[in-house]
Amino acid sequence: MSTASDFSQYVLPNDQPVVRLECDTAFSCLTTSEKLYSHYLSQASWYGGLIVLYQTSPEAPDIFRLIHAINSKEPVADLKKKCLASGVTEEDFTAYMVYCSGFYGNMGNYKGFGDSKFVPNLSKESFEKIVKASAACSDIQSVWEKVSDRLYSLDNKEKQLGFGEKGVTKYFSANCDSSDSGIVNEYLKHKNLEGYISRVIKTVESGKTVYEIRHAGVDSTVVSEEEFNGNTYRVTTGDYQELLEKVCENLTEAAKHCSKDLEKNMLEEYVKSFKMGKLDHHKDGSRYWIKNKGPIIETYIGFIETYRDPAGMRGEFEGFVSMVNKKMSEKFQTLVDKAEDLLPQLPWPAEFEKDKFLRPDFTSLDVLTFAGSGVPAGINIPNYDEIRQSEGFKNVSLGNVLSASYSVKKRSTFVSDEDDALLKKYKVPSFEVQVGLHELLGHGSGKLFYKEGDKLNYPEGLKNPLTGELITGFYGPGETYDSKFTDVGSSYEECRAECAGLHLCLAPGVTEIFGFSGEDAEQIKYVNWMSMVHAGVKGVEMFSPGSMEWKQAHSQARFVILNVMLEAGEGFLKIEKVEGEDGKPDLMITMDRSKLSNVGAPAIANFLTKLQVFKSTGDDKGAREMYNRLSQVSSEGDHPWLLWRDIVVSRKQPRVILVQGNTKLENEKLELVQYDPSPEGMVQSWVERFPEMGSLDKILEKINERESKHWS
Repeated sequence: MSTASDFSQYVLPNDQPVVRLECDTAFSCLTTSEKLYSHYLSQASWYGGLIVLYQTSPEAPDIFRLIHAINSKEPVADLKKKCLASGVTEEDFTAYMVYCSGFYGNMGNYKGFGDSKFVPNLSKESFEKIVKASAACSDIQSVWEKVSDRLYSLDNKEKQLGFGEKGVTKYFSANCDSSDSGIVNEYLKHKNLEGYISRVIKTVESGKTVYEIRHAGVDSTVVSEEEFNGNTYRVTTGDYQELLEKVCENLTEAAKHCSKDLEKNMLEEYVKSFKMGKLDHHKDGSRYWIKNKGPIIETYIGFIETYRDPAGMRGEFEGFVSMVNKKMSEKFQTLVDKAEDLLPQLPWPAEFEKDKFLRPDFTSLDVLTFAGSGVPAGINIPNYDEIRQSEGFKNVSLGNVLSASYSVKKRSTFVSDEDDALLKKYKVPSFEVQVGLHELLGHGSGKLFYKEGDKLNYPEGLKNPLTGELITGFYGPGETYDSKFTDVGSSYEECRAECAGLHLCLAPGVTEIFGFSGEDAEQIKYVNWMSMVHAGVKGVEMFSPGSMEWKQAHSQARFVILNVMLEAGEGFLKIEKVEGEDGKPDLMITMDRSKLSNVGAPAIANFLTKLQVFKSTGDDKGAREMYNRLSQVSSEGDHPWLLWRDIVVSRKQPRVILVQGNTKLENEKLELVQYDPSPEGMVQSWVERFPEMGSLDKILEKINERESKHWS
C-alpha cells in the first residue's frame, strides 16, 4: 500500500493549472463546408477517444460512467451547493472537480504522460457524499459500489501500467505476463501480422492454452484459428465495436463534406478498417493521407502510438482535427526544402540513409480536437514501416499546443537565475526548432536494412562503422522495427529523434530557417541543449522504483541523453545536490556552453551514430545493452538518481490540463464553443461533448460486460 509520504505523487493538486486551447481565429476562417467536415471528424475522434478507457485500466470505464453521470445530471453550481450542504468542504469539492478534469484530460485514471495512477485528492467518504448528494445517485449507486475500492487503491502493482506483477495493462488479459507477449510475437512474425489494432486474451480450453488476438472492429467474426507451437491461436474482430460504430457513422458524414477525392478515399478506407477490423485498409487510408498535401483541415485517426503497450506493438486510439497555420507552416516548408542538404550532416555513413528523401508535408497546426490520453507537441506519422521507408510520411507541429503547454511562467527548477531567465525567454522558440528537426529529420531519417531471399536493399560488402566488419544484421520476412525492438522501441526511437534535433540545431543556417540569427540564434542553441538536460532531470519522476522500470518513453530518452552528456566529461555538464533557497535538498544543473561544440556535440554525434546503426541492422541486442545501461537509475555513484528522485518529485510542477472547445450544430448552423480555463470549464466541456449520457452509458456498460471477465 501507499504511505502518507508518497501519496502526493498520486494526486493532482487543487491548484492544478488548466489552460484553454485557443483556436477561435483559425476556425473562424473556415468555410461552412470545412466547418462541417471538421465537426464530424471531431465527433468521430471523441467517440473513438473513449476506447482509451478500455485500453487503460479495468476500472477506467466505470469511473467515467460514474463521474460523467454526476456531472451531466445537473449544473456544477447546483451540485456544489448540494454537496456543501451535505458536509463536503469547499476544498474537497475543488479536489473532486480537479480529479474529473484530470480523468477527462488523460482519458483514464493513469497519466497519459508517465503512466502512473492518480486518485482523488479527497477521502473516499467525502467522494461518497458527492455521489449521494448528486441528482444521479439512484442511477449510479451500483457503479460507485463496484468501482470505489479500485478508484482509490494504490497497491504496488496498481501504481503504474505494465506487465504481470509490475503493473496494469489492458492490452493483454490479466493472466498474461511478458513471456506470453514473446510467445504471441512469434506467432505474429510467423503469420506476418502486426499488432496495432489488437489485444491479446489468454484462456484455457480443454486443457490447451488459447491466445485470442482480438482486432478492433464493428464486425464480430472469427478470422482464423490454428495450432502453432503447441498453442491455439484464434484471430477475431469485434473489439470496441459499439464505439467504432459511432466513429464510422461520423466519418461517413464527414466524407459528405470533403474538398477533394483524396480525403474521401482516405475516410472510406478508414471506415472499412474500423468496420472490418483489417489493418490493411487503415494503411491504404494512410497512403491517401500522405498524398493529400497542404489541406485546410488536417486530420488523422486510428490506433497509432504504441507507447503504452508494455510490449511496444499495439496502438492506442487517437484522433485529431486541426486547421493549418499558414505563416508558421512556411518556415517548416523551408526546412523541408533544405532537408536534402541537412540530411548528409547527420553523423552516419550515407549508406545508412534512405536512398531517396521522400518530401513530406510539414505543417504547423492549430488543434481543434485531439482525443486520446494526451496532446503532443508534434507528430510524425504514419508509423507503418513499409509506408515510411518507401512511400512517405507527414510531419505536424501543433502550434497552439506549444504555446499553451510549454511557455515558462513559473521559475524553472534545478537551474541558475541566469539560465531561468533564458528559459523564460527562449524555451518556446527553441522547442519549435527542436520539434521541427525531431519530427522531420529525426523520425524522418535513417534506413532499415532488409533481406528478402537473396535480395538486399543495401550494398553488399558494406561495413559496420562501429566494428569495421561486414554488415550481418538485417530485417527478415515478417520482421519490423516494432517486432524486433518491442518494449524498448518507442523510447529508443524518441531518443534517436531527440539527438538528431540536438545535433542539427548547431548546423549553420538551421536556426535562421525559423527566423533567428545572431545572438538570438546562439541563445536558442544553448537553451535547446539545456532544456533537454532539464527534461532529463525532471523525467526521473517517470521512473517507477516499485517496478524498477521507466514509464514514459520520452522521459527515458531524455534521461539517456543526459547520461551521454555527463559521460562526455571535461566539465561540460555537472549536476550536483545542493541546498535550495528554502533550506531543503535541491539539484543544480550547470552546462559549460563554451564546450558545447567541442565536447557536447561530438558525444551526441557518436551516440547518434550508434543508435542508427543498431536500428538499421536490426541489432536489438546491441541496442538494448547500450540503451539499458544508460537508462539505469541507481542509488550509487556520483549521480545517485534513485535517491535524487525524491528531490525531483518534491519539486515537480504539474503538467497543464488543456480545455478543448466543442463544435455545436444547431438549426443547420455550426459554432465553436469555448470554455473557461478552469476545472469547472473542463468538466462543462465534457458534459456538452457527450450530453446523451443515458445512451452512451449503455454502450460503455455493454463493452464492459463483454470483456470484464478477462480483467477481474
